[in-house]
Amino acid sequence: MLRLGFPVIGVTDLPRAVAFWTEALNLVATEEWKSETWRTLNHADGSGRALALLCSASPVEPRPRLHLDLFTDTAEEQQAEVRRLVDLGAQVVDWDLYPPEPDFVVLADPDGNRFCVVDLSHAPSGPGGTVAEE
Repeated sequence: MLRLGFPVIGVTDLPRAVAFWTEALNLVATEEWKSETWRTLNHADGSGRALALLCSASPVEPRPRLHLDLFTDTAEEQQAEVRRLVDLGAQVVDWDLYPPEPDFVVLADPDGNRFCVVDLSHAPSGPGGTVAEE
């Protein structure tokens, strides 16, 4: 039976990406399948795999068709998380496709991979209705 594994993010600097994503999402880098080009990140509570990082020479997509949505419950929490992620090395993306009253903020990780921080209390677009819209 086929089942979904976990998202894999292509990165150019694996140690930097491990440091960013483990701190950003409270994940733990594991020794599972570890290599010079791959790291698996698990949930810190031991509930399983969450994310993988793979060294990649492919260029970052400015409008990725697939991306991560990170959820917050309030606008205040969203603002605080955006500040925290920027302090960790993320960048706020000058996104030209925001709707009039966006429920999300587009950021890029230290490698330039786009992701969104979504305020679920103000989510007119719903989960997944963010970065890929054109």
